[in-house]
Amino acid sequence: MSMLVNQTKTLANAKVPQHASIWRNRPFLILFCSSTLLACGSKVYELALPLILYDMTQSPVAMTTMKSIEFLPNLLLAMFIGVWVDRFSKKRWSQWMVFGQMVLLFLLYGLSAAGQAQVVHYYVAGFFLMAMHYGFHNARVSMLKQVVPTPLLTSANAHFSFMSTFIEIMGPAITGFVLLLASLHAGLLITGIAYLLALVAISFLEKADAPPVQKAGFWQDLKAGWIELFRNQALWRISLLVIFLNATSGMYDAMIIFFAKDHLHLDTSTLGLVLSAAGIGGLVGSSLVASLRRRFPIGQLMGTTILLLGFSYLLMVFASSTWMLCLSLFLTGLFSTINSVCIWTFRQETTPAHLIGRISGITGSIFKLGIVFSIYGSGFMTVSFGPWAVFLAAAVGNALIFFLYRRLSLWRLA
Repeated sequence: MSMLVNQTKTLANAKVPQHASIWRNRPFLILFCSSTLLACGSKVYELALPLILYDMTQSPVAMTTMKSIEFLPNLLLAMFIGVWVDRFSKKRWSQWMVFGQMVLLFLLYGLSAAGQAQVVHYYVAGFFLMAMHYGFHNARVSMLKQVVPTPLLTSANAHFSFMSTFIEIMGPAITGFVLLLASLHAGLLITGIAYLLALVAISFLEKADAPPVQKAGFWQDLKAGWIELFRNQALWRISLLVIFLNATSGMYDAMIIFFAKDHLHLDTSTLGLVLSAAGIGGLVGSSLVASLRRRFPIGQLMGTTILLLGFSYLLMVFASSTWMLCLSLFLTGLFSTINSVCIWTFRQETTPAHLIGRISGITGSIFKLGIVFSIYGSGFMTVSFGPWAVFLAAAVGNALIFFLYRRLSLWRLA
C-alpha cells in the first residue's frame, strides 16, 4: 500500500513543472502566512526580553544570559523534538507549539503588568519559547514536504528564506517600534496577539498526515532516524561538511562587528546600515535560487557556493574601507542563502515523509557542532594575530572544504 502511495505521489510530482507558481498552493499559503506572523512576533519578543531584563537589573550579564538560554533548546533538544514531530499529527503538533508560546507570552505580560515578574520567570519562559519555536519550525519543514510537490520545494524554501531575511533586515525598525511602546512588556502582549492570529490561520490547514501507528518506543524511533541518515550517504556527508562550513561562517560572523568598530571605527547607526548588506544579499539569493536550481545540478550549485563563500571571506583580509566590508557582507548573504536553501531542499527531497522530523532534528543538531568552538577560537586568534587572520582562516577553510567536496560524489548530485 505504501509503495502505491509513493508511486502516486511520484506521478503527481512529475506532472508539476518546476516553473509552476507556488502561490497557487493553498496549504503553502497558509503555512507561509502563519510563519510570517510567528516570525514577526518572535522578532519582537527576542528584542523585548533582553531589554526588559536590562530595565529590571541594569546588568548586561542578564541580557547575554537571556540570549544564551535562547540557544540551548536548539543544541540540546532538536533531535528529540524531531522524534516527537514524527510521532504525532504535524498540524496538531504545530497548533500546540503555537498555543504554548501564546499562553507563555500572555502569562509573562500579566506578571509584568502586575509588577510580579522576576528574572527567573523570563529565563524559564525564554527557554520554553525557543524550544516550542523550534518545535513549530521542525513540523513546518515536515508539512512542507507533504503539501508541496517535489519540483516546487526549492521555490517554497526560497520564499521562506526571503521572508525570514526580510524580517531580519527590518530588525532595527522593529527595535524602534518596541522602544516607542508605552511599556516594554507591551511587546509581549502584541506578540501574543500575533501568535493567536497564527493559531487561527493554522486551523484552516487541512490535516497533512495521520498520526503514525506507534509500534516502536521513543528511543527506537530516534535510532531509526540515525539509521536513515547513515543510509542516505549523500545527506550524511553534507551534514558533516556543514559542521565545518558553519564553523568558518561563525569565525567570519564573530569578527565582522569587531573589525567594523575597532578598525573602521563605524558608529552604531552606520554599522546597522552596513550589516543590512548581508540581508540584501540574502534577499537576492532567495530570489535567484529557484531559477539557478533549474539550470544547474544541485551538487554543483552547493559546491560552487562553498568556494564563492570562501572568496567572500577572503575579501575581508584586504578590506580597508566600508565599501569593501559591504561587498563582502552582500556576497556572503547571497551565497550562504543559495547554499542553505539547496541543503534544506535536498534534505526534504531525499528523506521519507514519515522520518523528516527526525532527520531535520538530527541534522539540525549536527550542523551546529562546530560553531561554539570556532567562535571561541577566533577570539584567541584575533588577540594573537589580528582579525585578518580569522578571515584568512575562514577563507582557507572553505577552500579546503570545496576541494574535498569536489572529490566526493556530492559534486555529481543531480
